[in-house]
Formats: sequence, structure tokens, C-alpha cells
Amino acid sequence: MKKICVITGTRAEYGLLFWTMKGLLKHESFKLSICVTGMHLSPEFNLTFKNIIDDGFYIDEKVEILLSSDSSVGISKSIGLGVISFSEVFDRIKPDLVFVLGDRFEIFSACTAAMISNIPIAHCHGGEATEGLIDEAIRHSITKMSHIHFTSTNDYKKRVEQMGEDPSKVFNVGALGIENINKLKLFGKEDFEKKINLKLRKIVILITFHPVTLEKSSSKKQFCQLIQAIDKLENSTIIFTKPNADMDGRIISELIDSFVTKNPKKSISYVSMGQKLYLSAIKHSDIVIGNSSSGLIEVPSFKKATINIGDRQKGRIKGPSVIDCDPIESSITKSINIALSEKFSAKLKSASNPYGFENSSNKILKILREINFKDLLKKQFYNLNL
Repeated sequence: MKKICVITGTRAEYGLLFWTMKGLLKHESFKLSICVTGMHLSPEFNLTFKNIIDDGFYIDEKVEILLSSDSSVGISKSIGLGVISFSEVFDRIKPDLVFVLGDRFEIFSACTAAMISNIPIAHCHGGEATEGLIDEAIRHSITKMSHIHFTSTNDYKKRVEQMGEDPSKVFNVGALGIENINKLKLFGKEDFEKKINLKLRKIVILITFHPVTLEKSSSKKQFCQLIQAIDKLENSTIIFTKPNADMDGRIISELIDSFVTKNPKKSISYVSMGQKLYLSAIKHSDIVIGNSSSGLIEVPSFKKATINIGDRQKGRIKGPSVIDCDPIESSITKSINIALSEKFSAKLKSASNPYGFENSSNKILKILREINFKDLLKKQFYNLNL
């Protein structure tokens, strides 16, 4: 039996990992351990580890690393504390493999500790680019520390191989979030309105905007431009999801709270919606606006428009349903008008999702069953024939 430890630090990441975790839990070939950390353990972010327990999982370890700060110093301290804490966790549970997803700093901490502890790492969603974020460097660093790679597109598979990873250990399984869309029974309009306690108006907009750590203009300045653009919309409902625990995250949350307080009949905000409610919000929205990867990966499967603001997702593969715009009011307003036009609505009907694989978790489980973990640690740099 293979002992696999899954690390999760955010609500969104857990939603993507859900079906793989379910498969690991049920399959006789695996013994699943779960370590929660980061935002899951923070009252500020609604203690979302409780959702994991409610879903029927047992949490083996709670790794507290999220200091009460969204500054660069605070994040750096969290990384250091994470390396120390995860090294102790791995010494206790002794997994055969650590399984992670994405590009966040708490996952970087876990992978650093696993690497030093000589524990193989499987990494999902490597090879992607987010040129407006420090996450870009973190993701590629995790790729180099990892031994098995599950990418979301073939282009990302090639990029991981370009970084010197053995092609026989790199697998394109599609984006994990697509599986939730196919398997979850989402809320109908009436039930959704009851859930959010808000009547949907003619235009429904879902906004997910995260801090922009490497862009020239500040997160506050960019988000204020977005607020000015949506404030002019008539007969609209605005649904906000609050940002992750990143640098400058609090100022965005404060601006959201201010808008909702001034507009209680047309807007609502959530620290954590959960996958079912969040995907239902996409289903009943006309436009998704912000700078989240979800706008590029999950939203296109709903045939809905995404307005992607700024450079946070620059470098990611984008389908025809995505409209890129500058982080200024005039550009955002112009993009909203394009998204609501009959011409763009017609375009959406035939728009495909470049991340649209099905049953990613089954592909991952099959590969994990077949691979010999003991042969993974001694990596060689794979040279492409350039």
C-alpha cells in the first residue's frame, strides 16, 4: 500500500483536489494522509478545514504557518515557519509521496521540507505562467523539486520537459477543476438566489480579484478602477469572492466591504463560497471579472465571458471566451460592453475550453498505481534535442 500525503492550504486548491483525494481515500492501493495549512486554519478566512471534515475526510495534521500579516516580511516568515513545521510532520507520518497542486508559498514550504527529507513529490498544474506574480517563480521551483508532474495542457507538459524533467514522468491530465463542473449538481437560479439571499438582476457579474505582486500599479489602484467601472452599471447584481492570503490582500477585502455596505441590494461578498456555490455563481453570471486563473480554466466550460484584468495571468493559455483588458476604468468598461454584446454572445456558443479534459482524477490515480516511487528520487536533467 502506497502512503500518499496530500497538502492543501486554500479553499480553491482543496476544491480542485477533491476528486483525487476521494479516489485516494477509497482505493485499496493507497493510504491517504491529509495535511491542512495556511488559509484553512485562519479565522479570517472562515476556518475552511471544517469543510474538509464535513466532506468525510480525516485530517492527519494541521500545520499552522499563516502569520497575521499580508506584508512581504510576514509571508517570508510564514515560509520559514512552514519549512520547519512540515519537516516535523513528514518525520511523524513518513509518507511515500507528497501530493501538491499549484504555486502558493505554503506549498513551496511543504515541498522544500519534503525534498530535504528525501520524499518524492507529485505536482499538479506545473508549467503554467503567471508573469504578474511571484507565484511564477514559486511554481517553477516546485516543478524542479518534484518527481511526477500532472499538467493541464499539452503545451504546459512541453514546458515542464523544457525545464529538464523526464518526459516519462510528465503527464497531461487536463485541469482538475473541470471535473467539478462535470460531477457536481449545481444550484438552479431560484435555489441559488435563496442561497445568497439576493435577487438576481438583469446583469449578473462575478468578481474574483487577487493582489498583483509584480505589477507596476498597486492592487488598491487597480481594484478602485474596477469598482468605478462596475458602479456605473445599471440593473446589475455583483457577487464578490474575497482574495487569498497574499501581499495586499486586506486592502482589496476592505474595498469590497465598503462597496457592499453602500450597495446592499445589488451586491454581496464571500470569504469562501465553496466549490458548488462558486461554480453555481459562474453558471448564473453573465460575466466573470478579475484576474483569477479560474476565469481562464473553469469559466470557459460554462460558455461565459471572462474579463481578465492586467498581467496577473499573463502567459497562461486562454480560450476565445477571455477578454484581456488594462487595469483602468475605461478599458474595463469597454470590455464589459463587448462581453454583453450580441456579437460576443454568439461567439461564446462555439467557444471551446483549452483545459477541457474529463476525469483527471482517474488518470492521476492510474499513474500513481503504476509508478514505482522508490525509483523517483535520483533525478537526471533531461536534455531536449535542441
